[in-house]
Amino acid sequence: MKHRKIALAAAGLGAAVVGRTIWRRLRRIDLRGKVVLITGGSRGLGFAMAREFANHGARLVICARDQYELALASQDLEAQGAEVLAVRCDVAQQGEVEEMIRQALARFGTVDVLVNNAGIISVGPLEVQRREDFEEAMAVIFWGSVNPTLALLPHMRERGRGHIVNITSIGGRVSVPHLLPYNCAKFAVVGFSEGLRAELAKDGVRVTTVVPGLMRTGSYMNAFFKGKHRAEYTWFSLSSTSPLTTMSAQRAARAVVQAVRDYDSEVVLTPQAKLLSLFHGMFPGLTTDILALVNRLLPGPGGVREAKLRGYESETPVTRSFLTKLGREAARDLNQQTA
Repeated sequence: MKHRKIALAAAGLGAAVVGRTIWRRLRRIDLRGKVVLITGGSRGLGFAMAREFANHGARLVICARDQYELALASQDLEAQGAEVLAVRCDVAQQGEVEEMIRQALARFGTVDVLVNNAGIISVGPLEVQRREDFEEAMAVIFWGSVNPTLALLPHMRERGRGHIVNITSIGGRVSVPHLLPYNCAKFAVVGFSEGLRAELAKDGVRVTTVVPGLMRTGSYMNAFFKGKHRAEYTWFSLSSTSPLTTMSAQRAARAVVQAVRDYDSEVVLTPQAKLLSLFHGMFPGLTTDILALVNRLLPGPGGVREAKLRGYESETPVTRSFLTKLGREAARDLNQQTA
């Protein structure tokens, strides 16, 4: 009798899994002809997502602050066969965002999916971070998500449908050392995204929160480094390129697009990020204590407090070695080396 109950329970669980898989496939949306707007879409993960959406037949609107990078990205995507509108826009500026949305609607008539992806990273201990670093992170990451969302919501509500994707970070769930401005802004986006999903469900507008771990996007080359900037760049570049700690940008982009097609509420990218998020949820105090020990191993606050250099300005023999080969390949592929 006991074995029979176990067998019946296993069969029921298997049927539930199969049923869920079939249901997800039946309601999975077709992206062909859909209009997808990606902020920060000229390089890194944003560019990888643009390529993946294009693979599914979507029409694209990409924006960034650098016109040259936008031109390179647009040429690549058009060569892939995609229809692309590239708009120079600082998403921290409400007026520029509203003008971008106006151009997108004038060109395509609609925007079906908004991907809030634009970001900025300032690496260094708290002693060398200034108020301006926190303000800049909040402007680009938090307001850079709020501004496009508020600008597009009237259109999506009027249509009774739409999808908003917010690219957050594991740093928005677990605040890791030497990334405090970035963490604070990402925590704010997580709260915004989760609350947004609850409030917009009644309007037919779906929201997906994406929580990436470390990815090989080449973004470490364009991050800012303060204090002992070469030492900071060394540990950050190594952790951002190793196959043991990261996933490829292409794989991450596929996961994001799949989450959009399946109407997922949340997707956490990389097993390491899932494990860290779970551990922190169960043992928040212990997690912080462990991170305090990690912080002791990171570079101290030396250097010039005001100095703020890009990654490519902080290279060392180690960061140019075979240890970062995968990261440099990703940077070349994803427009991170234009500077």
